[in-house]
Amino acid sequence: MNKKTFGAMRRRLIAVWLLSALLLAALLPAATAGAAGANAVCDTKYPVILVHGAGFRDKNLFINYWGRIPGVLDDNGARIFYGNTDGWCSVENGAAALKATVEKVLAQTGSAKVNIVAHSKGGTEARYMISSLGMADKVASLTTIATPHHGSKTMDVFLAMPNLLLRAVAIPADIIRWFWGDKRPDFLKGIQSLGTGYMKEFNKNNPDKSGVYYQSYAAAMQSPMSDIIMSWPNYVIKSLDGENDGMVTVESAKWTNFRGVLRGAGSRGVSHLDEVDFRRSDVSIQKMDNGAETIRAFYVALLADLKQKGY
Repeated sequence: MNKKTFGAMRRRLIAVWLLSALLLAALLPAATAGAAGANAVCDTKYPVILVHGAGFRDKNLFINYWGRIPGVLDDNGARIFYGNTDGWCSVENGAAALKATVEKVLAQTGSAKVNIVAHSKGGTEARYMISSLGMADKVASLTTIATPHHGSKTMDVFLAMPNLLLRAVAIPADIIRWFWGDKRPDFLKGIQSLGTGYMKEFNKNNPDKSGVYYQSYAAAMQSPMSDIIMSWPNYVIKSLDGENDGMVTVESAKWTNFRGVLRGAGSRGVSHLDEVDFRRSDVSIQKMDNGAETIRAFYVALLADLKQKGY
């Protein structure tokens, strides 16, 4: 087999994997909310809105996108709200839905601003809302975790597939997401927003706004065996893009005030699913600059730090 033939086969395999993974995300159900608590370490000046990533919603059936993280934050005094964005939608529509949520939270709490903690694509929607929808004066801080700020070369391979095939996947995906509660599902625009070309233009048109405190985090799997669900994507993305969490590379996740990489304390590493407590297992991590040594402790320390900074 010559190099040209091997390269073509490899690109087809990557495209098939991406097609399968994205369709699976469209089929997955969404999330529910957590419980209230008592301690004050996470009682920030402004309420906190958690914004989920692509493929999921905040509320559906008995699954919480954020695992047990909201309950732990509640137990430590945080006022937690959810972004109420669609699972698969355009950045613009996701940002519009988030804007409506922010306005509702401000009216409900009487607060002047909110803190936003966003995972994956949710960070892109939050940035657009702040920069392009006139909400900079309503947001005190934006923390992004594994947000693809610079897009994905792996997604570029998928997007190079014939448009007819992409639409053939998008139509049933949109129907499924509508069934699961998305108000304006748009699978095609959702995946297009993950490309490197899209994000290059996005970053040019949506610069950070003064008065908003930005910070970002990345995560990385130690090896494909760190997370069996994310093993194949981790391998493929690493071959095309570099070190990653099974979905987003460390380099793509870097944005203003980059605070570091979430890494496993042992050989397991931290996957895209671990970042939001998908398995309800408090994964041990290497000690972060905020002192955290588990995923849930990371979120507690994150809000404690925001509180200390006056947010």
